Amino acid sequence: MSCSNQDPRSDIRRLLGYVSLALPMMLLGCGSDAAKTPTVDPALAAQGKDIFRFDTFGDETFWTDTLMMNQAIQAHVDPMTALSVGLKVDADALPAEVVAGVQDGSISLTSTATTVALLKLNAVVGVAATVENVGGTDTITRVGITCALCHSTVDNSFTDGIGKRLDGWANDTLNPGAIIALSPALPEDVKAVYSSWGKGKYDPRFNQDMKNAPQVIPPAYGLLGINRITSTGDGDKISYWNRYVAVTQMGGHGSFMEPRTGVSVTNGTDDQVSSKLPALQEYQLSIDAPAPPADSFNAAAAERGKAVFNGAGKCATCHSGDKFTDANEKLHDPSEVVSEPEPNGAPSYASRSATKQYRTAPLRGLWQHAPYFHNGSAPTLDAVVETYDTRKSLGLTADQKMDLVEYLKSL
Repeated sequence: MSCSNQDPRSDIRRLLGYVSLALPMMLLGCGSDAAKTPTVDPALAAQGKDIFRFDTFGDETFWTDTLMMNQAIQAHVDPMTALSVGLKVDADALPAEVVAGVQDGSISLTSTATTVALLKLNAVVGVAATVENVGGTDTITRVGITCALCHSTVDNSFTDGIGKRLDGWANDTLNPGAIIALSPALPEDVKAVYSSWGKGKYDPRFNQDMKNAPQVIPPAYGLLGINRITSTGDGDKISYWNRYVAVTQMGGHGSFMEPRTGVSVTNGTDDQVSSKLPALQEYQLSIDAPAPPADSFNAAAAERGKAVFNGAGKCATCHSGDKFTDANEKLHDPSEVVSEPEPNGAPSYASRSATKQYRTAPLRGLWQHAPYFHNGSAPTLDAVVETYDTRKSLGLTADQKMDLVEYLKSL
Protein backbone atom coordinates (compact mmCIF):
# COMPACT_ATOMS: atom_id res chain seq x y z
CA MET A 1 0.00 0.00 0.00
CA SER A 2 1.35 3.36 -0.91
CA CYS A 3 0.92 4.80 2.57
CA SER A 4 3.50 2.46 4.10
CA ASN A 5 6.79 4.03 5.14
CA GLN A 6 10.12 2.46 5.82
CA ASP A 7 9.46 2.02 9.54
CA PRO A 8 8.43 -1.65 10.03
CA ARG A 9 6.28 -0.57 12.97
CA SER A 10 4.16 1.48 10.58
CA ASP A 11 2.41 -1.58 9.16
CA ILE A 12 2.15 -3.03 12.63
CA ARG A 13 0.43 0.12 13.83
CA ARG A 14 -2.10 -0.29 11.04
CA LEU A 15 -2.74 -3.98 11.57
CA LEU A 16 -4.98 -3.98 14.48
CA GLY A 17 -7.05 -1.37 12.92
CA TYR A 18 -7.79 -3.34 9.84
CA VAL A 19 -10.33 -5.76 11.22
CA SER A 20 -13.14 -3.54 12.19
CA LEU A 21 -15.24 -1.95 9.69
CA ALA A 22 -17.94 0.34 9.88
CA LEU A 23 -17.54 1.15 13.47
CA PRO A 24 -20.35 3.16 12.09
CA MET A 25 -21.82 4.19 15.28
CA MET A 26 -20.33 7.52 15.12
CA LEU A 27 -21.30 10.87 13.61
CA LEU A 28 -24.34 11.92 11.75
CA GLY A 29 -24.87 15.06 9.81
CA CYS A 30 -28.36 14.19 8.59
CA GLY A 31 -31.28 15.52 10.54
CA SER A 32 -29.36 17.85 12.83
CA ASP A 33 -32.09 20.48 12.51
CA ALA A 34 -34.24 19.82 15.56
CA ALA A 35 -37.22 21.46 13.86
CA LYS A 36 -37.33 18.75 11.20
CA THR A 37 -37.90 15.03 11.43
CA PRO A 38 -34.91 13.33 9.74
CA THR A 39 -35.76 10.93 6.96
CA VAL A 40 -33.92 8.35 4.87
CA ASP A 41 -33.77 8.03 1.07
CA PRO A 42 -34.78 4.37 0.42
CA ALA A 43 -33.06 4.14 -2.97
CA LEU A 44 -29.78 5.50 -1.61
CA ALA A 45 -30.07 3.26 1.46
CA ALA A 46 -30.49 0.21 -0.79
CA GLN A 47 -27.19 1.06 -2.49
CA GLY A 48 -25.59 1.48 0.92
CA LYS A 49 -26.84 -1.92 2.04
CA ASP A 50 -24.74 -3.61 -0.66
CA ILE A 51 -21.75 -1.45 0.25
CA PHE A 52 -22.13 -2.26 3.95
CA ARG A 53 -22.39 -5.99 3.34
CA PHE A 54 -20.08 -6.64 0.42
CA ASP A 55 -17.71 -3.74 -0.40
CA THR A 56 -14.08 -4.06 0.67
CA PHE A 57 -12.96 -0.64 -0.63
CA GLY A 58 -10.00 -2.48 -2.13
CA ASP A 59 -8.68 -3.63 1.24
CA GLU A 60 -7.55 -6.95 -0.24
CA THR A 61 -4.27 -5.10 -0.74
CA PHE A 62 -3.73 -5.27 2.99
CA TRP A 63 -5.43 -8.52 3.98
CA THR A 64 -3.97 -10.52 1.10
CA ASP A 65 -0.76 -8.86 -0.02
CA THR A 66 0.48 -7.79 3.43
CA LEU A 67 -1.09 -10.12 5.97
CA MET A 68 -1.46 -13.13 3.64
CA MET A 69 -4.74 -14.01 5.32
CA ASN A 70 -5.86 -15.96 2.26
CA GLN A 71 -3.09 -18.46 2.99
CA ALA A 72 -3.93 -18.59 6.70
CA ILE A 73 -7.62 -19.25 6.02
CA GLN A 74 -6.90 -21.87 3.37
CA ALA A 75 -4.51 -23.74 5.66
CA HIS A 76 -5.99 -23.37 9.14
CA VAL A 77 -9.58 -22.09 9.29
CA ASP A 78 -12.24 -24.78 9.13
CA PRO A 79 -15.87 -23.74 9.84
CA MET A 80 -15.69 -24.75 13.49
CA THR A 81 -12.59 -22.61 13.97
CA ALA A 82 -14.25 -19.73 12.13
CA LEU A 83 -17.36 -19.93 14.31
CA SER A 84 -15.21 -20.16 17.45
CA VAL A 85 -13.65 -16.75 16.71
CA GLY A 86 -17.05 -15.20 16.04
CA LEU A 87 -17.32 -15.32 12.26
CA LYS A 88 -20.92 -15.74 11.09
CA VAL A 89 -22.54 -17.55 8.17
CA ASP A 90 -25.50 -16.14 6.24
CA ALA A 91 -28.00 -19.00 6.00
CA ASP A 92 -29.82 -17.27 3.15
CA ALA A 93 -26.68 -17.63 1.00
CA LEU A 94 -26.60 -21.43 1.41
CA PRO A 95 -28.10 -23.62 -1.35
CA ALA A 96 -30.51 -26.33 -0.23
CA GLU A 97 -27.97 -29.07 -0.89
CA VAL A 98 -25.44 -27.39 1.40
CA VAL A 99 -28.00 -27.01 4.15
CA ALA A 100 -28.89 -30.70 3.80
CA GLY A 101 -25.22 -31.70 3.77
CA VAL A 102 -24.50 -29.82 6.98
CA GLN A 103 -27.58 -31.32 8.62
CA ASP A 104 -26.80 -34.92 7.66
CA GLY A 105 -23.06 -34.61 8.26
CA SER A 106 -22.00 -35.27 4.68
CA ILE A 107 -20.44 -31.79 4.59
CA SER A 108 -17.69 -31.57 7.18
CA LEU A 109 -17.49 -28.57 9.48
CA THR A 110 -13.92 -29.49 10.41
CA SER A 111 -12.52 -29.26 6.88
CA THR A 112 -10.89 -26.10 5.57
CA ALA A 113 -12.28 -27.02 2.15
CA THR A 114 -15.76 -26.31 3.53
CA THR A 115 -14.65 -22.82 4.57
CA VAL A 116 -13.37 -22.21 1.05
CA ALA A 117 -16.71 -23.39 -0.33
CA LEU A 118 -18.61 -21.03 1.99
CA LEU A 119 -16.43 -18.13 0.90
CA LYS A 120 -17.05 -19.05 -2.73
CA LEU A 121 -20.79 -18.77 -1.98
CA ASN A 122 -20.21 -15.33 -0.38
CA ALA A 123 -21.83 -16.75 2.75
CA VAL A 124 -19.32 -15.66 5.43
CA VAL A 125 -20.63 -12.39 6.87
CA GLY A 126 -18.16 -9.54 6.40
CA VAL A 127 -15.52 -11.55 4.50
CA ALA A 128 -15.16 -11.23 0.71
CA ALA A 129 -12.95 -13.69 -1.14
CA THR A 130 -11.95 -14.55 -4.67
CA VAL A 131 -11.82 -18.33 -5.08
CA GLU A 132 -10.18 -19.79 -8.18
CA ASN A 133 -9.35 -23.28 -9.35
CA VAL A 134 -5.60 -23.70 -9.03
CA GLY A 135 -4.19 -27.09 -10.03
CA GLY A 136 -7.59 -28.68 -9.64
CA THR A 137 -8.21 -27.26 -6.14
CA ASP A 138 -10.44 -24.35 -5.15
CA THR A 139 -7.99 -21.79 -3.78
CA ILE A 140 -8.50 -18.43 -2.06
CA THR A 141 -6.46 -16.01 -4.16
CA ARG A 142 -7.75 -12.73 -2.66
CA VAL A 143 -9.53 -11.92 0.60
CA GLY A 144 -10.80 -8.71 2.19
CA ILE A 145 -13.28 -7.55 4.81
CA THR A 146 -16.41 -5.39 4.83
CA CYS A 147 -18.32 -3.26 7.35
CA ALA A 148 -20.50 -6.25 8.17
CA LEU A 149 -17.63 -8.15 9.78
CA CYS A 150 -17.92 -6.19 13.04
CA HIS A 151 -21.35 -4.61 12.69
CA SER A 152 -23.55 -7.51 11.68
CA THR A 153 -24.40 -10.80 13.29
CA VAL A 154 -26.97 -13.55 12.61
CA ASP A 155 -30.08 -14.76 14.43
CA ASN A 156 -28.72 -18.31 14.95
CA SER A 157 -31.89 -19.69 13.35
CA PHE A 158 -29.97 -22.53 11.68
CA THR A 159 -27.45 -23.19 14.41
CA ASP A 160 -25.18 -21.12 16.64
CA GLY A 161 -23.36 -18.69 14.33
CA ILE A 162 -25.44 -19.54 11.26
CA GLY A 163 -28.68 -17.77 10.45
CA LYS A 164 -30.28 -14.70 8.91
CA ARG A 165 -28.29 -11.47 8.93
CA LEU A 166 -28.89 -8.82 11.58
CA ASP A 167 -27.22 -5.73 10.14
CA GLY A 168 -26.22 -3.03 12.57
CA TRP A 169 -25.96 -5.41 15.53
CA ALA A 170 -22.50 -5.49 17.05
CA ASN A 171 -20.83 -8.85 16.57
CA ASP A 172 -20.16 -9.34 20.26
CA THR A 173 -18.63 -12.80 19.79
CA LEU A 174 -16.16 -11.68 17.13
CA ASN A 175 -12.53 -11.93 18.20
CA PRO A 176 -10.71 -9.62 15.77
CA GLY A 177 -7.38 -10.02 17.50
CA ALA A 178 -7.46 -13.80 17.29
CA ILE A 179 -8.28 -13.56 13.58
CA ILE A 180 -5.43 -11.16 12.81
CA ALA A 181 -3.05 -13.26 14.88
CA LEU A 182 -3.50 -16.06 12.33
CA SER A 183 -1.47 -14.04 9.84
CA PRO A 184 1.87 -15.65 8.99
CA ALA A 185 3.27 -12.18 8.34
CA LEU A 186 3.14 -10.98 11.95
CA PRO A 187 5.91 -11.22 14.55
CA GLU A 188 5.06 -12.97 17.82
CA ASP A 189 5.02 -9.79 19.93
CA VAL A 190 2.41 -8.24 17.65
CA LYS A 191 0.33 -11.42 17.70
CA ALA A 192 0.40 -11.23 21.49
CA VAL A 193 -1.20 -7.78 21.38
CA TYR A 194 -3.95 -8.97 19.08
CA SER A 195 -4.55 -12.07 21.14
CA SER A 196 -5.04 -9.96 24.28
CA TRP A 197 -8.24 -8.29 23.03
CA GLY A 198 -10.79 -11.03 23.45
CA LYS A 199 -14.30 -11.37 22.06
CA GLY A 200 -16.32 -8.29 21.19
CA LYS A 201 -13.38 -5.91 21.64
CA TYR A 202 -11.34 -3.84 19.21
CA ASP A 203 -9.02 -0.86 19.43
CA PRO A 204 -9.66 1.47 16.48
CA ARG A 205 -6.72 3.72 17.38
CA PHE A 206 -3.99 1.25 18.29
CA ASN A 207 -2.51 1.12 14.81
CA GLN A 208 -2.19 4.91 14.89
CA ASP A 209 -0.87 5.63 18.39
CA MET A 210 0.39 2.18 19.52
CA LYS A 211 -1.57 2.42 22.79
CA ASN A 212 -3.38 -0.83 23.49
CA ALA A 213 -6.82 -0.32 25.05
CA PRO A 214 -9.49 -2.33 23.22
CA GLN A 215 -13.03 -0.96 23.17
CA VAL A 216 -16.38 -2.67 22.90
CA ILE A 217 -17.50 -3.10 19.29
CA PRO A 218 -20.57 -0.83 19.22
CA PRO A 219 -23.85 -1.36 17.38
CA ALA A 220 -24.59 0.59 14.20
CA TYR A 221 -28.34 0.98 14.58
CA GLY A 222 -30.69 3.65 15.89
CA LEU A 223 -28.48 6.48 14.59
CA LEU A 224 -31.03 8.57 12.70
CA GLY A 225 -31.33 11.97 14.31
CA ILE A 226 -28.26 11.53 16.53
CA ASN A 227 -25.17 13.66 16.02
CA ARG A 228 -21.72 12.65 17.25
CA ILE A 229 -22.20 8.94 17.00
CA THR A 230 -18.76 7.78 18.17
CA SER A 231 -18.11 7.44 21.90
CA THR A 232 -15.84 10.49 21.74
CA GLY A 233 -17.90 12.50 19.26
CA ASP A 234 -15.20 12.93 16.62
CA GLY A 235 -16.39 14.46 13.36
CA ASP A 236 -19.76 15.95 12.52
CA LYS A 237 -21.40 13.12 10.58
CA ILE A 238 -21.29 9.37 10.24
CA SER A 239 -19.28 9.49 7.01
CA TYR A 240 -16.35 10.94 8.98
CA TRP A 241 -16.00 7.72 10.95
CA ASN A 242 -16.81 5.54 7.97
CA ARG A 243 -13.88 7.11 6.12
CA TYR A 244 -11.62 6.70 9.15
CA VAL A 245 -12.47 3.01 9.47
CA ALA A 246 -12.42 2.24 5.76
CA VAL A 247 -8.99 3.78 5.25
CA THR A 248 -7.09 3.47 8.54
CA GLN A 249 -8.66 0.30 9.92
CA MET A 250 -9.74 -1.83 6.97
CA GLY A 251 -6.94 -0.75 4.65
CA GLY A 252 -9.32 0.47 1.93
CA HIS A 253 -8.02 2.62 -0.91
CA GLY A 254 -8.53 6.28 -0.07
CA SER A 255 -7.37 9.02 2.28
CA PHE A 256 -8.09 10.13 5.83
CA MET A 257 -6.55 13.13 7.58
CA GLU A 258 -7.20 14.41 11.09
CA PRO A 259 -4.82 17.13 12.30
CA ARG A 260 -6.23 16.97 15.84
CA THR A 261 -4.81 13.47 16.29
CA GLY A 262 -1.99 13.68 13.76
CA VAL A 263 -3.45 10.89 11.62
CA SER A 264 -2.75 11.13 7.89
CA VAL A 265 -3.14 7.97 5.81
CA THR A 266 -3.41 7.45 2.07
CA ASN A 267 -3.73 3.98 0.59
CA GLY A 268 -3.26 3.54 -3.15
CA THR A 269 -4.01 6.09 -5.85
CA ASP A 270 -7.52 4.87 -6.73
CA ASP A 271 -9.99 6.27 -4.19
CA GLN A 272 -12.54 3.50 -3.60
CA VAL A 273 -14.06 5.09 -0.51
CA SER A 274 -15.28 8.66 -1.05
CA SER A 275 -17.99 8.04 -3.65
CA LYS A 276 -19.58 5.33 -1.49
CA LEU A 277 -19.84 7.28 1.77
CA PRO A 278 -23.24 8.96 1.14
CA ALA A 279 -25.02 5.68 0.38
CA LEU A 280 -23.24 3.83 3.20
CA GLN A 281 -24.29 6.49 5.69
CA GLU A 282 -27.87 6.41 4.43
CA TYR A 283 -28.14 2.66 4.98
CA GLN A 284 -26.73 2.89 8.47
CA LEU A 285 -29.22 5.63 9.31
CA SER A 286 -32.05 3.41 8.06
CA ILE A 287 -31.35 0.64 10.59
CA ASP A 288 -33.68 0.88 13.59
CA ALA A 289 -32.66 -0.16 17.08
CA PRO A 290 -34.20 -3.56 17.89
CA ALA A 291 -37.16 -3.68 20.25
CA PRO A 292 -36.67 -5.77 23.39
CA PRO A 293 -37.87 -9.38 23.12
CA ALA A 294 -41.34 -10.14 24.46
CA ASP A 295 -41.38 -10.92 28.18
CA SER A 296 -37.73 -9.91 28.55
CA PHE A 297 -38.50 -7.36 31.28
CA ASN A 298 -41.03 -6.75 34.02
CA ALA A 299 -43.38 -4.08 32.69
CA ALA A 300 -44.64 -2.91 36.09
CA ALA A 301 -41.10 -2.64 37.46
CA ALA A 302 -40.01 -0.85 34.28
CA GLU A 303 -42.72 1.76 34.79
CA ARG A 304 -41.44 2.39 38.29
CA GLY A 305 -37.89 2.41 36.94
CA LYS A 306 -38.82 5.14 34.50
CA ALA A 307 -39.61 7.39 37.45
CA VAL A 308 -36.21 6.56 38.95
CA PHE A 309 -34.54 7.29 35.59
CA ASN A 310 -36.15 10.74 35.43
CA GLY A 311 -35.85 11.42 39.13
CA ALA A 312 -33.58 10.00 41.82
CA GLY A 313 -31.28 8.29 39.33
CA LYS A 314 -30.63 11.59 37.52
CA CYS A 315 -30.16 9.59 34.28
CA ALA A 316 -32.28 11.95 32.19
CA THR A 317 -29.91 14.80 32.99
CA CYS A 318 -27.71 13.55 30.11
CA HIS A 319 -29.73 10.69 28.57
CA SER A 320 -32.38 13.16 27.47
CA GLY A 321 -35.07 13.34 24.79
CA ASP A 322 -36.51 10.52 22.72
CA LYS A 323 -32.99 9.46 21.67
CA PHE A 324 -31.83 9.35 25.30
CA THR A 325 -28.73 11.46 24.62
CA ASP A 326 -27.62 15.07 24.77
CA ALA A 327 -24.93 14.38 22.15
CA ASN A 328 -26.57 16.73 19.67
CA GLU A 329 -25.90 19.63 22.03
CA LYS A 330 -22.68 18.89 23.88
CA LEU A 331 -19.87 16.52 24.84
CA HIS A 332 -18.60 15.76 28.34
CA ASP A 333 -15.21 16.01 30.00
CA PRO A 334 -13.78 12.65 31.17
CA SER A 335 -14.17 13.86 34.76
CA GLU A 336 -17.95 13.80 34.27
CA VAL A 337 -18.23 10.16 33.20
CA VAL A 338 -18.22 6.98 35.29
CA SER A 339 -16.53 4.72 32.72
CA GLU A 340 -13.02 5.89 33.57
CA PRO A 341 -10.40 5.04 34.68
CA GLU A 342 -9.87 2.49 31.93
CA PRO A 343 -9.33 -1.17 32.86
CA ASN A 344 -5.82 -2.53 33.38
CA GLY A 345 -4.24 0.92 33.68
CA ALA A 346 -4.83 1.76 30.00
CA PRO A 347 -4.70 5.42 28.95
CA SER A 348 -7.92 7.41 28.79
CA TYR A 349 -9.67 6.63 25.51
CA ALA A 350 -10.82 10.25 25.26
CA SER A 351 -7.21 11.42 25.50
CA ARG A 352 -6.48 9.53 22.28
CA SER A 353 -9.38 11.11 20.37
CA ALA A 354 -9.86 14.33 18.44
CA THR A 355 -12.29 15.87 20.98
CA LYS A 356 -10.68 14.62 24.23
CA GLN A 357 -14.27 14.24 25.49
CA TYR A 358 -17.13 11.72 25.56
CA ARG A 359 -20.62 11.84 24.15
CA THR A 360 -23.64 10.51 26.06
CA ALA A 361 -24.53 7.11 24.60
CA PRO A 362 -28.08 6.71 23.22
CA LEU A 363 -29.98 3.94 24.96
CA ARG A 364 -32.36 2.42 22.42
CA GLY A 365 -31.60 -1.28 22.01
CA LEU A 366 -29.52 -1.25 25.18
CA TRP A 367 -30.67 -4.76 26.08
CA GLN A 368 -28.82 -6.18 23.06
CA HIS A 369 -25.21 -5.06 23.37
CA ALA A 370 -23.63 -5.94 26.70
CA PRO A 371 -21.02 -5.32 28.06
CA TYR A 372 -21.49 -1.61 28.68
CA PHE A 373 -19.53 1.65 28.59
CA HIS A 374 -17.04 2.28 25.80
CA ASN A 375 -14.52 -0.06 27.43
CA GLY A 376 -16.90 -2.83 28.49
CA SER A 377 -16.13 -2.28 32.16
CA ALA A 378 -19.75 -3.00 33.18
CA PRO A 379 -20.70 -6.56 32.19
CA THR A 380 -24.43 -6.17 32.91
CA LEU A 381 -27.08 -3.47 33.30
CA ASP A 382 -27.07 -4.23 37.04
CA ALA A 383 -23.37 -3.35 37.04
CA VAL A 384 -24.09 -0.15 35.10
CA VAL A 385 -26.63 1.00 37.69
CA GLU A 386 -24.36 0.02 40.57
CA THR A 387 -21.46 1.96 39.03
CA TYR A 388 -23.55 5.11 38.65
CA ASP A 389 -25.01 4.79 42.12
CA THR A 390 -21.56 4.45 43.68
CA ARG A 391 -19.61 7.02 41.68
CA LYS A 392 -22.37 9.63 41.58
CA SER A 393 -23.37 9.03 45.23
CA LEU A 394 -27.03 8.67 44.25
CA GLY A 395 -28.11 6.71 47.31
CA LEU A 396 -30.59 4.51 45.43
CA THR A 397 -32.34 1.75 47.32
CA ALA A 398 -32.09 -1.89 46.22
CA ASP A 399 -35.66 -1.75 44.89
CA GLN A 400 -34.95 1.42 42.92
CA LYS A 401 -31.90 -0.18 41.35
CA MET A 402 -33.85 -3.28 40.32
CA ASP A 403 -36.67 -1.19 38.84
CA LEU A 404 -34.20 1.00 36.97
CA VAL A 405 -32.58 -2.07 35.41
CA GLU A 406 -35.99 -3.28 34.22
CA TYR A 407 -36.62 0.11 32.61
CA LEU A 408 -33.28 0.03 30.82
CA LYS A 409 -34.14 -3.44 29.50
CA SER A 410 -37.35 -2.02 28.03
CA LEU A 411 -35.72 0.65 25.86
